[in-house]
Amino acid sequence: MARATVRIGVIGCGFYAQNHLHAWQDLAGEGAVLAAVCDVDAAKAQAAGHSFGVPFYTDAATMLANERLDAVDIVTRHDTHRELCELAIATGIATVVQKPFAPSWDDCIAIVEAAEKADVWLAVHENFRFQTPMRHVRRTIDSGAIGKPNWARISFRTGFDVYRTQPYFYYEERLAIADVGIHMLDLARFLLGEVERISCETQRRNPKVRAEDTATMLLRHGSGAVSVVECTYEARRDPDPFPETLVEIEGDNGSIIVLPGSRMRVTSNGATIEEDIGSPLRSWTSDRWHVAQEGAFVACRHFLDCLQRGVRAETSGRDNLKTYALVDAAYRAAVEHRAVTPEEWNESAGLRSKVRGAQ
Repeated sequence: MARATVRIGVIGCGFYAQNHLHAWQDLAGEGAVLAAVCDVDAAKAQAAGHSFGVPFYTDAATMLANERLDAVDIVTRHDTHRELCELAIATGIATVVQKPFAPSWDDCIAIVEAAEKADVWLAVHENFRFQTPMRHVRRTIDSGAIGKPNWARISFRTGFDVYRTQPYFYYEERLAIADVGIHMLDLARFLLGEVERISCETQRRNPKVRAEDTATMLLRHGSGAVSVVECTYEARRDPDPFPETLVEIEGDNGSIIVLPGSRMRVTSNGATIEEDIGSPLRSWTSDRWHVAQEGAFVACRHFLDCLQRGVRAETSGRDNLKTYALVDAAYRAAVEHRAVTPEEWNESAGLRSKVRGAQ
């Protein structure tokens, strides 16, 4: 059966957006049509338009008015997300928005409520859970090979110079947790289930950075499992596994360990097997960046499939509120030096009833 065609406009043509642009182009055989691009930087918009052979714009409203689009993919800085999401939602166009969802909880709630009121499909491009190694881990858990998971360590520790391509990181009010910790917290939910409470210690190890560059978090899950979630941009290790996420999960009958180089070691009932869980390079991915670049591709493929089938995305706006609540709870836990429940943070924000609706 032929798949329905989905015409997509991409807003944002910067550094990371290139992965989205290539992903949508590669999905042409599955029904995606990269129809137009937009960036407030005219040079970036023009370069992307020429590279991908599509019309380019410097104003999102103009692109939405001029092009016949079924979906828009917003790959801009998070402080623009609410305005751009509400613009797309107002036109009735399905919307994908890059993580972090928005600068504040109020903004996230406003976007979700606008989409639900307009009955517009909404997803957050939370892509680490779509990386091929993480999908292997999830399938191994589902197979029952290690029994019920009861402990995990999820770690993103690097000293790679992330500031070179994203210099604004120096001045962010929130950094490690909001930028990469959010991926780790989403993975904790994805692999071990929802979280009852979270503790957090933050550090600013680089004096040039305004916010935290390191966070160590302890999560208690509803299943009874406990996970340690770590993220830092100030690790000093050789070799540096960037941009890989390393995972250890223990269960009743065994364990899963994700090793550098996309290797997975599974111990099940006393027997151990190690295997390659990577995937071949695509024409536009590179050795070091492939695991992250392909995660964007697999996420886009998932969104395309959901749009074609008319179903909610795994990382819908409503679902991503749970991940975002964990981010805010982690920051509060770090300030107050105690465990915080996501529900407690939301209640103090006066949003308890809205969050209950997101469960």
